[in-house]
Amino acid sequence: MTYAIDPELLPWLDMLPAVTLTDHDSLLAARSSIAQLGRILPAHEPANPVEVRTIAVPGPSDAPDVPVRVYTPANRTAAVPGLLYIHGGGFVMGDLDTFDAHVLRLADELGIVVASVDYRLAPEHPFPAPVEDCYAALTWVAAKADELGIDPARLGVAGESAGGGLAAAVALLARDRGGPRLCFQYLGIPELDDRLDTPSMRDYTDTPVWHRPNAIHSWTSYLGTEPGGPDVSPYAAPARATDLAGLPPAFVTTCQFDPLRDEGIAYAQRLAHAGVPVELRLYPGTFHGSSMVETAEVSRRMFADELDALRRGLG
Repeated sequence: MTYAIDPELLPWLDMLPAVTLTDHDSLLAARSSIAQLGRILPAHEPANPVEVRTIAVPGPSDAPDVPVRVYTPANRTAAVPGLLYIHGGGFVMGDLDTFDAHVLRLADELGIVVASVDYRLAPEHPFPAPVEDCYAALTWVAAKADELGIDPARLGVAGESAGGGLAAAVALLARDRGGPRLCFQYLGIPELDDRLDTPSMRDYTDTPVWHRPNAIHSWTSYLGTEPGGPDVSPYAAPARATDLAGLPPAFVTTCQFDPLRDEGIAYAQRLAHAGVPVELRLYPGTFHGSSMVETAEVSRRMFADELDALRRGLG
């Protein structure tokens, strides 16, 4: 297919990482490409001092500790909002370093404490390991709120791509387990539905960075079985949840030429129907991961919207 991609993004297509997931070797190559991207993306120079430290926090029962990188504004004089940030990478790629500049910028520009989770990756660690790691990190942040300088009434969760799906799942777990009360969930271009049956998922087989073949490999790796089966947990694929009432207010973003577009839109619609306050953004001419081209006007708008949503959502 041909796609009406934003003209500012077109010159960058050949420079973005080519991610094609078909087998173990291609996954290792993709992990290497993503790690290399994290090293060459522009670093963020904070306007205000931010303390950064990586801590091993208690993991799920009978599982290893979870590395969490905590970003703390150094000049705060009172408790500030807290945010659990969950990185993307199709459940199979990414780490703390890959998204370090973005998370540092959030902590700097918003003046909040951000805890970024280095959850275990599939297929070596399929569901429920990644989401349980994220939930364990959330419970640790909530328990240590005073020590971290966080106002526990202003604690939210955020993620991009697979991280957006994991953030939605963490919000479901927190509600259903009577866990930490979240005030907000930011779901950036979220990966939510293993059934792979929306129009965008069926049609977008060759879109840049992410497409249907990658999504199939991603879900197969995460679930440890073929996606779309009858018994997939809503904590793996939040689109499967039948009851969305009582979840925290949400902000959902989608990209026009992204196979994940329609599942993000549908989830936002269902949140609204369940009485959850929700805002939805669909950015024209964009594709999955196009915000890596930070100089494009649409990418600047996407980040400005993220900052504004978090600022309002976290109070």
